Amino acid sequence: MEKQIEKLMYASRWIMAPIYLGLSLVLLALGIKFFQEIFHILPNVLQMKEVDLVLVTLSLIDITLVGGLIIMVMFSGYENFVSQLDVDENDDKLGWLGKLDAGSLKNKVAASIVAISSIHLLKIFMNTENISNDKILWYLLIHITFVLSAFAMGYLDKLTRDKDK
Repeated sequence: MEKQIEKLMYASRWIMAPIYLGLSLVLLALGIKFFQEIFHILPNVLQMKEVDLVLVTLSLIDITLVGGLIIMVMFSGYENFVSQLDVDENDDKLGWLGKLDAGSLKNKVAASIVAISSIHLLKIFMNTENISNDKILWYLLIHITFVLSAFAMGYLDKLTRDKDK
């Protein structure tokens, strides 16, 4: 009985496979939004103010960073928790594929969130005349929380790795 329960629990990891596949649909949605923004600004680029163009560019960078984060979570999560990806040697293989454990993934996700938050905060600072000071303070506080959390997770991971050595 115990052996059957363990096999069932181990097999249940495959429930995550469609979830990781679903992330690719979110990636597709981000790609659509990315190109929607580009097609929206191209006809108006000569009439746009430089600040507006920079804000749109920061939004596109934001979308790109989120897309990279999705790829990281999708591939390394699948490899860590479901099954190893079987990629032919002839195909373009990502250098980090198979090398990110759950701890490394957690740190990379935290660093990505800080980068995304930094871009968002930069957009806020470039548009300060339209945003109240108390909202700016909240954005800054949330960003600092992300930074401190990422630092703490990295530090704890380093302590754990040093302790294991």
